Amino acid sequence: MTDNNSRNSDDAVTDGGVASGAAQKHRQTDYLGAEVNILNPSTPYMRDHLRIVWTGFAIWVLAVWGPVTLTRLAPDVMTTQMPILAFPLHYFLVAFGAPTSALILAFWYSRKRDALDEKYGIDHATVTETESGAEVAAADGGVDE
Repeated sequence: MTDNNSRNSDDAVTDGGVASGAAQKHRQTDYLGAEVNILNPSTPYMRDHLRIVWTGFAIWVLAVWGPVTLTRLAPDVMTTQMPILAFPLHYFLVAFGAPTSALILAFWYSRKRDALDEKYGIDHATVTETESGAEVAAADGGVDE
């Protein structure tokens, strides 16, 4: 039962999400032995995770260096005092905005990482055995003691 694209008629058609075979392929991948290349990730999981990391990094750069750069480019606007707190705008953005955005990014990253782990069927509580016979946890590759 195949159509002209050599696909079984009972295969699930997705909208770009993970097909049922991707989770199985993920389970068979030895991530501890796989080469990690930050410019060319070797697995779909690594590509998705790297996309999350780079997005968070770009947001962090804007949050931390944006006010500093704007102060250099537009000193008149950035050094005016805010009407409510009577602080200069650049001071408030650096002293309050940067740490707050870092905290928000930490929560954002943990939510995205949890969703990614769920997408690929990773359970950090599960201990698996590698080809060498060592038991490792999916979370950090450490041995369960």
